[in-house]
Amino acid sequence: MRPTQREGGPRDVIDPVLQSAPYAVLTLDPSGAVVQLNDAARLLLGVPAGAAPADVVPGWLRDAQRSLDGSLAARAELAGPGAGRPGPDAVACGPIGDRVFDAHPVPVDGAWGSPTAWWLVDVTEQTRLARELAVERGRQAFLAEASSKLLASLNPDRCMEVTVRLAARHLADAAVVIVPRSGRPGHPVARCGPDGRVEREELAIDPAEVVGLADAMRAFPPVPPRWIDPRTAPDWIARPELGEPRAMVVIALPGHGVAAGALILMRRFAPEGFSEGEERTTRLFASRAGAALSAARLYAEQASITATLMRDLLPPRTQELEGVELAARYRPSGDEDLVGGDFYDVYPADASDPDAESLVVVGDVCGKGLEAAVLTGKIRNTLRALLPMAADHRRVLELLNGTLLQTDSTRFVTLVLASARRQGEQVRLRLTSAGHPTPLIVRTDGTVEPARTGGSLIGVLEDIDSTTAEVTLEPGDSCLLYTDGITEAVGGPLGEEMFGEERLRAELPPCGGMPPEALVERVHMLAAEWVGPGRHDDMAVIAITAPRPARPTTT
Repeated sequence: MRPTQREGGPRDVIDPVLQSAPYAVLTLDPSGAVVQLNDAARLLLGVPAGAAPADVVPGWLRDAQRSLDGSLAARAELAGPGAGRPGPDAVACGPIGDRVFDAHPVPVDGAWGSPTAWWLVDVTEQTRLARELAVERGRQAFLAEASSKLLASLNPDRCMEVTVRLAARHLADAAVVIVPRSGRPGHPVARCGPDGRVEREELAIDPAEVVGLADAMRAFPPVPPRWIDPRTAPDWIARPELGEPRAMVVIALPGHGVAAGALILMRRFAPEGFSEGEERTTRLFASRAGAALSAARLYAEQASITATLMRDLLPPRTQELEGVELAARYRPSGDEDLVGGDFYDVYPADASDPDAESLVVVGDVCGKGLEAAVLTGKIRNTLRALLPMAADHRRVLELLNGTLLQTDSTRFVTLVLASARRQGEQVRLRLTSAGHPTPLIVRTDGTVEPARTGGSLIGVLEDIDSTTAEVTLEPGDSCLLYTDGITEAVGGPLGEEMFGEERLRAELPPCGGMPPEALVERVHMLAAEWVGPGRHDDMAVIAITAPRPARPTTT
């Protein structure tokens, strides 16, 4: 319904229906001056009844009226007759007093450019709710970002950096993260200011010198945030360029059963205390950061323990033996594994005893993976303890057999003991096999001879049998020791055939006279090519070679 005009009056008499409308209605001319206003508009703008309105139109509404001549008129003309009022993007919005209003324009004469009736709708509550919704969406986006970045790494230092950077960006002007020492001389500390730059260092600090920090570092369940006087904080907390913080709070970072550390937030302008939404967001962030830091620290501790234990399980580096050349190659069953059930060990002879023998051991524990690797470690430690008896292969095997029978494991082991001693240009070998693939002697002329040794598995029966073979290697001859991962490698043209001992022997004649490094590499390559990308068992190959005489140098 449109306002009506009386002939000859500068101000029109407003329609009775609009006069009593629950919404404030103002009619403005193209210049923004008031033509008419109803009772609700008078009440809203403070214009007494019967008085002429003075300059009471809000500036934002006057500007909106003036803009109608251009943008809205052009849009209405383009829309054509009967298109109705402009869309929502043409509605003005602004404050009147302590309230917020949407202004919806309606042309008085049905055409833009003439006086316009503005319907003012109070949207204060909607605006407040929209603002709160936007803030809450921002907080949820922050928490989602925090979860994504905190879960992206299990490195403790990286988790500290992410935590302190996110806290400084979203929760305060600057932040500090302190975590437990975990055996270090000092506490790891990370700081971040408004510039987003993170500094990490290790400080020998006493958490008790900061009010609430000691409780946050050791308390579980976590203690509530503790607001403290920034003037009492030590110098290591705040950067000099941050200036004097106005508010500072210590927040516990709860971990898995223990506190993962503490977060200190510093604000330059905001007053002390959190709003309800800030408190909830900070608590959720602290719990996620604490869980990530705790998981990263646990992973680092487990990785360190694993690395320490793994050092004793990894195959040793091949050592240079007295007068004997040696090379080895090892490949676990899984590409991601470092150890498995196959193993070898090298024990050099006592240099002070000219008749002492070096001992080489190659073995294969039943199974593969970590469980087999653990038993491998026990066997290697047992053999190391039995080294004083290495001259008697049978006795060593009997004692090892008895040791395995006393364990709860049902796994067994096959192995070969090879004692080597240099005699002139020759190398004397004593070979004893215990259920293991037969050692092969590769002569320089390409002849391949199986060593005449054999025996029963270790760790199955109380009584064992073993036969020791004595072999002499001439210069350039090699003794090849290997595990069944080589001969039982499944693959080939059809992918279902074992490589086999016969095929291995057939490939060795061209290897006669090869250096030990080339020989083990050749054998490993043959098995790897046979398997291809398929699954395979652990593989271990070792070659013992009698050195060739050094060639005389010509002058």
